[in-house]
Amino acid sequence: MPAKTPAPRDNSTTPPVPPPRRPGRARLADRLAHLHGDEAPRPLLDAAENAQFRAVRRFGAAGAILMAIAALGAGAQPVLQNPITGLRVLGLPARMPAVALTLGITGTVMVMLAWLMLGRFVIGNFVTHDAPRRLSRPQLDHTLLLWIAPLLVAPPMFSRDVYSYLAQSEIAARGLDPYALGPAQALGVDHVLARTVPNIWRATPAPYGPLFLWMGEGIASITGYNIVAGILLHRALAVAGVLMIIWALPRLARRCGVDPVIALWLGAANPLLIFHLVAGVHNEALMIGMMVVGVEVALKAIEGTAPLRGRALLLLLAGCMIIVLSATIKIPSILALGFVGMALARRWGRGFISMAAAAMLLAVLAAAGIAAASLASGLGFGWVNTLGTANAVRSWMSIPTLLGLGTGQVGVLLGLGDHTTAILNVTRPIAAVVAAIIVIRMLFATHAGRLHPVGALGVSLAAMVFLFPVVQPWYLLWALIPLAAWATRPVFRIPAIAISAIISVILMPNGGEYEPWVIVQAVFGVFLILGVLVAVLRRRPVWREALPVFHKPAPSA
Repeated sequence: MPAKTPAPRDNSTTPPVPPPRRPGRARLADRLAHLHGDEAPRPLLDAAENAQFRAVRRFGAAGAILMAIAALGAGAQPVLQNPITGLRVLGLPARMPAVALTLGITGTVMVMLAWLMLGRFVIGNFVTHDAPRRLSRPQLDHTLLLWIAPLLVAPPMFSRDVYSYLAQSEIAARGLDPYALGPAQALGVDHVLARTVPNIWRATPAPYGPLFLWMGEGIASITGYNIVAGILLHRALAVAGVLMIIWALPRLARRCGVDPVIALWLGAANPLLIFHLVAGVHNEALMIGMMVVGVEVALKAIEGTAPLRGRALLLLLAGCMIIVLSATIKIPSILALGFVGMALARRWGRGFISMAAAAMLLAVLAAAGIAAASLASGLGFGWVNTLGTANAVRSWMSIPTLLGLGTGQVGVLLGLGDHTTAILNVTRPIAAVVAAIIVIRMLFATHAGRLHPVGALGVSLAAMVFLFPVVQPWYLLWALIPLAAWATRPVFRIPAIAISAIISVILMPNGGEYEPWVIVQAVFGVFLILGVLVAVLRRRPVWREALPVFHKPAPSA
């Protein structure tokens, strides 16, 4: 048998050629794409889990009722025309501030805990997302309605912005320019609608778009100087925005392959939405609601199989126009139009030519919609000059502002003087540039098909929120609601759940400050009440699975 000839050795010293590196934009998009994964449906809850779910739902409803009662004394009540002033029973919480604050904080913590416990019936284990069975959509809708209902008739909580809405709407109703005059200048310092406006906003013009002030002008013409009626009608606008979110969010979730119940639980049933958009009466509800409705309507046409003509073309134009009108509530939602445009350009599939054509089409729609809202309202284009009004606030949740404030304080401690303002003038523009770069990269990732438009929009809004000069707790919902319909991995959901739970309970119910001794008394009372609740509930079988942290199972024989 002949000997086998050994294979020749490669004695060359040339190193192997590494695989080509993908551009940075692609690598970032690929990392972000890992936040998403399709979710399979699950069977409904069994009888034992339904009993536990009903107990959790009642627990959250009890917390919402406590919040509504506490708002009579610890809410953001008006200085004048307070309807409970002098009443024996309803006016009692106002005469006991420490007790009212205790009830308010206890209620918010109860709703937040109920939301977390409800998550067990939605995503199962927060770390593994292992849910053998899942809540049904009607069960979640009824729960959300039950938790919101007590707050619909309660005084405003966590913010006094609604009083700015009332004053600015009255300025517009008088035929004056709310983009040039503040409430104190236009109405007078002692006017009934200006008295409750926070001091920082009494002399500042309106930072809101013309469509919102046009709606407020209609409310002012109906209610006049009646503060309670004005608050209720502005809350009706906020509830309309929440209903839009509830309509659009599950549809966007199905479009992205995400379970709609999980998306609604994380987005619409989130305590931040209940506390700040409903109880706090913020116009973000209307802005976000119109934005997600517009995105859903536009994507229905773009991602459909029908040619873009006839009904499909009407859907595309209607969706884009709804997004544009949402920007005339508050301007950040205009960002959604760019991602709809990139999805449209991807469908056309002609590279930069399709991007330019989509940009031209959407620019014409945006210009037409903004001009129509500005001219039809009679308010003109002065709102463009007041978009930076909120920058007067120094928010610790804003990364560039936090860096500026921290660096300024270090300078004070080192004896170098307070240079906070000068540092903010550096950190804020840099943050704006970084946010713009992230948004541009997300736009191109959408056009390349590496990210879904909904997910890329959520990531861009998150970058814009955290790099914004001013960040309020409810601003987190700008990004959280689109991301709830797309991002499914624990690396996103666990921080989102934790941040929502923590931020939802750290603000004072009156939207202002309390004396330190009142806060100490209230916090002590909250711990006492919650301790008693846990001690009582943990002994009931129905709560043993709902409160696994406080229940230690018996050792097996």
